[in-house]
Amino acid sequence: MDVATKTELPDRIRWVKFSGAAWKGDGFFYSGYDKPAPGQELKGKNEYQKVFYHKLGDAQEKDALVWEDKAHPLRYVSAGTTEDEKYLFLILSEGTSGSEVHIKDLGKKGAKFELLVKGFAYDAAPVEIVAGRVLVYTNEDAPNFRVVSIDPAKPAKENWQTIIPEKPEVLSGAGTAGGYLFTNYLKDANTRVYQHDLSGKLIREIGLPALGTAGGFGGKRDEKVLFYTFTSFTYPPAIYKYDPATGASEVFRKSEVKFNPADYETNQVFYASKDGTKVPMFIVHKKGLKLDGRNPAYLTGYGGFNISEQPGFSAANIILLENGGVFALPNLRGGGEYGESWHKAGMLLNKQNVFDDFIAAAEYLIREKYTSKDRLAVAGGSNGGLLIGAVMTQRLDLFRVCFPAVGVMDMLRYHKFTVGWGWAVEYGSSDNEKDFRNLYAYSPLHNLKAGVCYPATLVTTADHDDRVVPAHSFKFAATLQASQACANPVLIRIEIRSGHGSSNLSKAIDALTDQWSFLFFNMGVTPGYK
Repeated sequence: MDVATKTELPDRIRWVKFSGAAWKGDGFFYSGYDKPAPGQELKGKNEYQKVFYHKLGDAQEKDALVWEDKAHPLRYVSAGTTEDEKYLFLILSEGTSGSEVHIKDLGKKGAKFELLVKGFAYDAAPVEIVAGRVLVYTNEDAPNFRVVSIDPAKPAKENWQTIIPEKPEVLSGAGTAGGYLFTNYLKDANTRVYQHDLSGKLIREIGLPALGTAGGFGGKRDEKVLFYTFTSFTYPPAIYKYDPATGASEVFRKSEVKFNPADYETNQVFYASKDGTKVPMFIVHKKGLKLDGRNPAYLTGYGGFNISEQPGFSAANIILLENGGVFALPNLRGGGEYGESWHKAGMLLNKQNVFDDFIAAAEYLIREKYTSKDRLAVAGGSNGGLLIGAVMTQRLDLFRVCFPAVGVMDMLRYHKFTVGWGWAVEYGSSDNEKDFRNLYAYSPLHNLKAGVCYPATLVTTADHDDRVVPAHSFKFAATLQASQACANPVLIRIEIRSGHGSSNLSKAIDALTDQWSFLFFNMGVTPGYK
């Protein structure tokens, strides 16, 4: 699109998935797959991802092939260029964790890709090039991550220089802007941001408005003004303007929401999981809420893929909170809130820890009388949908309403469709006997039992979900309906022309309307909105 005129250009690129656009001259590098066989567009296994270069104005058929690997069909590859467009990076991975980095000097004719960081036991991502050396964000020899400087001519690990050493808190990201290096840390799932010079020397911690989540601090090398966002559970997103020379911040733009944050409170508690591990959980509700066990509560979680669940505002949750409800978000193992050790404690053969953490969160809310089992709803999407499918088969006595969304429900066959193979590093594969036994033990589809009274359940999926194919939800919902032994409803909601999430705002509003209606109806709560 021509941004100035809003005119769509004739360039069309198809069969692109998990890709950005890395600009170089009058074109860009991107990652793509071969055209799938007819009828396999939304379910066929994605293999042999390649990198191409597209020149603006050309037909896709003219795009130059930059990288392919015929020996490893199950690898992702993404491209990135430096700001000056002198270097091209390739980041390869064999799943959702673990990576390898290659670099190419685009200014040298005939130059080849050179290995910078060997894979795939650890994560690594290039940040910037400073004086001919590459700054790399990595958890190699640093489970909580660090930033190192690597000479492309001498990339062996013994030649690395540490720029930002590992700390007790997890380094969740690093980037550069305005000639500075910015680091983003998590302290009990809340953001801390620091500004450094490019050698790693600390300049200042950046003051944030409250406990919550901040992101941004990116830009070009000569930028004099930067921008970042801040949000929390009761703090609608705001954009701040930041002066890196003085450290001064000021509000640039606020979200307009008919909502009074002063009426609500957020608390962070720490509860014990089944094995005694302390797990943090955010709890949000109206000030002065009576802890009498009668409040409708919505407990959600994820617990996987090194993804951190941080505070964030949701206008949709106002409906629950205005009706005397409780919103709860635990930071389950499997996430990235406490570094790679926390991630590993909830993956592969340790996956049951995630479910135990979530079940313990539900027990805490009931024990402390925030709610009761008759007023507790649980929800999660994707890997979080797996979470809900697993806990409702393991501890169905704890929940009144369940919302498994776009979930991975068939743990024995997930790797046979689209990019499911990429999750084997997280879950294991049923092709391996030890993994099979572990997967079968908690697979939601395979642990439903006939003649059991399950909670009221609304399964959600979409007809164009090519991440977690809707067959997972179809099979789970059908088996659950056949197994249900009481009057609790079991429904499936299938969105059309949508994918692994709502494809537009109106579809999102429709889905949320159905969700809250299902929740309040099955809890016997008559909602109102003031």
